Amino acid sequence: MIVVLAVGLAGIVVLIERFYVIVVRSKNSGRMFIERVIQLVHSGKIDEAIKQCTASPAALADLGLLILRSRSRDEGDLQRVANAASLAILPKLTHRLQHLVTLAVVAVVFGALGTLFELRGALVAEAVAAAVAKSLAPIVFALGVAGLLVLGRGYLAGQAESITAHLHEFSARLINALIGQPDVRLGHR
Repeated sequence: MIVVLAVGLAGIVVLIERFYVIVVRSKNSGRMFIERVIQLVHSGKIDEAIKQCTASPAALADLGLLILRSRSRDEGDLQRVANAASLAILPKLTHRLQHLVTLAVVAVVFGALGTLFELRGALVAEAVAAAVAKSLAPIVFALGVAGLLVLGRGYLAGQAESITAHLHEFSARLINALIGQPDVRLGHR
């Protein structure tokens, strides 16, 4: 049980760190931010758009800054900047998320080992029923830890995917705004 507890604590540390990076630091109100920056760029207020991006610690702002500060207005150049920025930003979002699945599996394995070890001792004891019941505690605890880690990873992966979708949309719309193409806002009239 102590090993499962240690694995669970390691997983919680990773969950907290990833929550901070993905939800607190990298996420902003994506839709509002995108619309505000695109509107400024269409109005020719590039410096104000850069100020908007500078004021936010979010991943969208990082991407916007890199695209807006590249003084090129060539679509190919801007697309290369956006692709390079995505290569730098996206790994920060998904970094260590897979560790949570690994820690969940390790917790279950150690819980099963603990249960088997306790069950072996229970079969030797005279009060078998009580000892067998007690021997199930490690696997129950391990499954709880694993469930928490997998649930946390699922939530964080969903948030990272949402930010990634906003990054792709923002880069395409920002490039179109910078080269003078009309803005295509799906779902808007």
